[in-house]
Amino acid sequence: MPESGNTLLDILVIGAGPCGIAVGVSARQRGLNCLLVDRGAVTQAMMEHPTYTTYFSGPEKLEVGGVPFTTAGDKPTRREALRYYRRVVAFHQLDILQYHEVTRVERQDGVFVCQLAGFGGAGESRELRVKNVVIATGYYDNPRMLDVPGANLPKVTSYFTEPYPYFDQDVVVVGGGNSAADAALTCWREGARVTIVHQSGELDKGVKPWIKPDIDNRIAEGAIPALWRHRVREIRVGEVEVECMETGRTQLLKNDWVLSMIGYLPDPRLLLALDVSIDEKTGIPQHDPATMLTNAPGVYLAGVVAAGYDANKIFIENGKLHGDLIVDSVARSLR
Repeated sequence: MPESGNTLLDILVIGAGPCGIAVGVSARQRGLNCLLVDRGAVTQAMMEHPTYTTYFSGPEKLEVGGVPFTTAGDKPTRREALRYYRRVVAFHQLDILQYHEVTRVERQDGVFVCQLAGFGGAGESRELRVKNVVIATGYYDNPRMLDVPGANLPKVTSYFTEPYPYFDQDVVVVGGGNSAADAALTCWREGARVTIVHQSGELDKGVKPWIKPDIDNRIAEGAIPALWRHRVREIRVGEVEVECMETGRTQLLKNDWVLSMIGYLPDPRLLLALDVSIDEKTGIPQHDPATMLTNAPGVYLAGVVAAGYDANKIFIENGKLHGDLIVDSVARSLR
């Protein structure tokens, strides 16, 4: 692990998810000096996924660095994925600084000077000097918020891990994607009274094929009521006011909890601070897909952060490919 200010790193990767790990593996294989920094643990976003998640991609598509990913079933579970990526880190002996946040990055005399703040008992703050910065921060820690009165009440959450807190409770699930469908089904099965509120007229097309028939049947039989073409107007203690978008009619739903499963947004602050141009309409940072190099010299993108507002464009299975593209470009620049 480089000491504060003593080593000039070839690459600093901000984010230690699977795509950031892929950059670290490629750098290790090319003999480049690389450090990964994450404000949480390794694969922090996966840790925050629902406890019993099964991922869509097969294990072979999630493999990184030539380390085989063996699973009990056809699809990997959250627990298997968490274990696997830690094995990848250990096998390739990657340098990772967990529980540190990059608070500032400035370009000085042709290199980046990065300020890191440690927390959670992980050590003191430090300063690093690096030649290239890779932004692999993902989007999971920046949920899209409901813009309605009461959205900041304690009973409103943008994350769902387990259904057990919602037993014998009235739960409104806002949204119609994978997260909403999974949360609605799981909570209902564990004894919650669930209502789905979604602005569209049906579930999103990307709902996993093993979930969609189940949720469709529960909605059709009335076990999980779905208010299509409705939106939340106000959240209050004990109730939620919703409005039909076609008629303007409002109604009150008895309510204990609101699960706001309406997606996540990239956080552009670090990119903007590094003078990376971002398309206002798509949210996509300007970059060369062949190298993942942005318009700002020495600043690269890895993973879903390159997709802007459409997070369904980049997954682990194609985002992990950014590692070799980035490291090849960095290696050429260092010759």
